[in-house]
Amino acid sequence: MTTITPAPSTTDVETRGFAVSSLVLGLVSFVAGFTFVVPVGGLVLGILALRREPSARTMAIWGIVLNAVMLAGVVIATLAFLAFGLLLLPFAPLAFV
Repeated sequence: MTTITPAPSTTDVETRGFAVSSLVLGLVSFVAGFTFVVPVGGLVLGILALRREPSARTMAIWGIVLNAVMLAGVVIATLAFLAFGLLLLPFAPLAFV
C-alpha cells in the first residue's frame, strides 16, 4: 500500500526574497565601496521584508543595519568632501599662478 503525500501549496512556502536581497545589497555596499543607490535600495528592501516576511526577520534587520551604516558613511563622506572643498576655495586662485 502506498501513501500519497500532498504537494506543498504555494501559501505554505515562505519567501525570503526581500530579506536576502537587503542583506546581499548591504554586504555588496561594504565590499564594493561608497555608493548612494545601493544602500538606499537595500534599506527599502529591508523595511519591506520586516513587514512582509516575518520568518526572515533576522536577515532583514541585518540588511537594514548594514545599509543604514553604509548610507550614513556616504552622507558623512560627502559632507566632509564638500566642507574640505569650501575650505580650500579661497586658495583656488593660487593654484593657477
